[in-house]
Amino acid sequence: MRVRLLDIAHARSGDKGDTANVGVIALKPEWYAVLDKYVTKDAVAKHFTGHITGDVVRFELPNLMALNFLLHGALDGGGTLSLKTDAQGKVFSTALLRMVIDVPDAEATAAGLPAFA
Repeated sequence: MRVRLLDIAHARSGDKGDTANVGVIALKPEWYAVLDKYVTKDAVAKHFTGHITGDVVRFELPNLMALNFLLHGALDGGGTLSLKTDAQGKVFSTALLRMVIDVPDAEATAAGLPAFA
């Protein structure tokens, strides 16, 4: 089943120099396991291909039902140097929520995940 992150999580993002910091939080406790399993650092790096120039680092925060990602090389030098419209990285959260993950049907049904057409 294809599942859009927007339907199972919310997110916040900001900047630290040239690095965007994106937190993804499950909307329901039972959906954190899906985020943990399928929203990997490699999947996030692939999702942002062409938009970041550095590595992706992932941190798990199970007590908050959240994952945190550092997207290095995302902001063309950061807020005071960048000519990007979003030099503080605020839209990276919205961009990540557009990611679609593939979850086996049985697992998705068991977790009560909403399908994305």
